[in-house]
Amino acid sequence: MRHYPLTPELAAFVARTLSFTSPDSSFKGQRDSYNRMCRAFTAPRPDNLRISELQLAGVPVRAYCPARPMPAQGWPCLLYLHGGGWVVGDLDSHDFITAYLAAQLQVLVVAVDYRLAPEHPFPAAVDDCLAVWRALQAGASPFALDPRRQLVIGDSAGGNLAAALCLALRDAGQSLPAAQVLLYPGLGGDTDLPSRQQCADAPLLGRDDVEDYLALYLPAPHRQSPYARPLLATDFSGLPAAFIALAQFDPLRDDGALYHQRLLAAGGHSQLYPGLGLVHGCLRARGLAAEVDALYSALLGYLRRALE
Repeated sequence: MRHYPLTPELAAFVARTLSFTSPDSSFKGQRDSYNRMCRAFTAPRPDNLRISELQLAGVPVRAYCPARPMPAQGWPCLLYLHGGGWVVGDLDSHDFITAYLAAQLQVLVVAVDYRLAPEHPFPAAVDDCLAVWRALQAGASPFALDPRRQLVIGDSAGGNLAAALCLALRDAGQSLPAAQVLLYPGLGGDTDLPSRQQCADAPLLGRDDVEDYLALYLPAPHRQSPYARPLLATDFSGLPAAFIALAQFDPLRDDGALYHQRLLAAGGHSQLYPGLGLVHGCLRARGLAAEVDALYSALLGYLRRALE
């Protein structure tokens, strides 16, 4: 493994994360060890939230609503799509960030428990996310929403799903999020991108991991679908403004950078956060490493402006 110059704090986070790796390589083993790792990095929820579990369009979701009076125009809303390579992760795995965003921003956050591969390959996850978004737009939730202040946000595979959701809604001529927030997203870039080579054995996500997850998620007949690999889209116009956060030591780094460039070339708005010194999956290191806290500061700043 080549050397990646992480700070001592981030290196300690990586070591602790890896300590949960299971010798059981079955999907159940992978999911169990991933969930144990997630619990270890999940702080108690803030007190100023009302949490509810419900279904929208038949898809399980968790809603985090601030315990304050609803704004006159309805709740600003973040639709959160979790990462995990489309194979692991659930509502609990990303409670560390969904509860935090709801409390910090005092907005409604709706997290989607979309179906996972390989039991449910593409397009199941995309279909679930679209179904939840459309249900929210149709007023099928118990929450009154501010129609002008609704965003989609996702990390890793969730960033892929967020971009796919925006493409699919635009193509269908339907209501779009005000912004798409993609955190170290995997967007289906070519295997010969520089970051695939430079970060082939990067901490927490290597090039082989990327290919393994994609193989489980994406059956061969769908390999050229832009809703599975958004970088394959031929038209990037008319999409929501974007905030795209990269991680420097991540084989997926160039996916986000390319998507940013294509949005700008199509006349769109996009803000790129270079994520110097960061690794894939570092969102869990909030409060443990200054470079991760800097990412959160930029993220919260963008979300506050986008929700104004």
